[in-house]
Amino acid sequence: MQQHLTFVLGGEVFAIGILAIKEIIAYTAPTAVPMTSAHVCGVIDVRGAAVPVLDLSVRFGNAAAPVTKRTCIVILEVTSADAPNTIGIVVDAVNAVLDIPPAEIEPPPALSGRIRSDFIQGLGKVNGRFVILLDIERILASEATLLDRAGAQ
Repeated sequence: MQQHLTFVLGGEVFAIGILAIKEIIAYTAPTAVPMTSAHVCGVIDVRGAAVPVLDLSVRFGNAAAPVTKRTCIVILEVTSADAPNTIGIVVDAVNAVLDIPPAEIEPPPALSGRIRSDFIQGLGKVNGRFVILLDIERILASEATLLDRAGAQ
C-alpha cells in the first residue's frame, strides 16, 4: 500500500505521497518576497526557519482561491540539487490519508489540460473515482533557486 494525503484545490481532489509531508498547519498570511513568480506567495516562519510558500492553484494556471477557514499550508520536504528543502503549499482543504494499492494506480494520461502531464505521477482509483497523484518534486523543480536561497538562511 502507498499512503497519500488528499486535498482539494480549485474543486478538484489531488494527492501527494505522505513521505514528502512534514506537517499541516493553519493558514498564515505569508510575507511577500519581491520579484518572485506569481505563484510564490512569500515566506512564513516555521519554528524559526523561513519557509517559501507556493499557491498550487496559481502554479496550475488558475486564479488564487479565496482563503477560508479550511485553507491550510502543507509543509513538504523535497529534494532539490541533492539537498532536502522545506517548502509550503497552500491548499483549499485537506481531506484524508488514503491507502492506495499499487495495482490501483494508473499511469498519467496523455492528455493536454490545465495541469502539465509531467506534473502527474499517476491516477489512483479510490471508491470508483480517480484521484490525481501529483509528482511534487517535478512541480517544484523550477523553484530550485528559491528553495536553495531559503534553505541557506
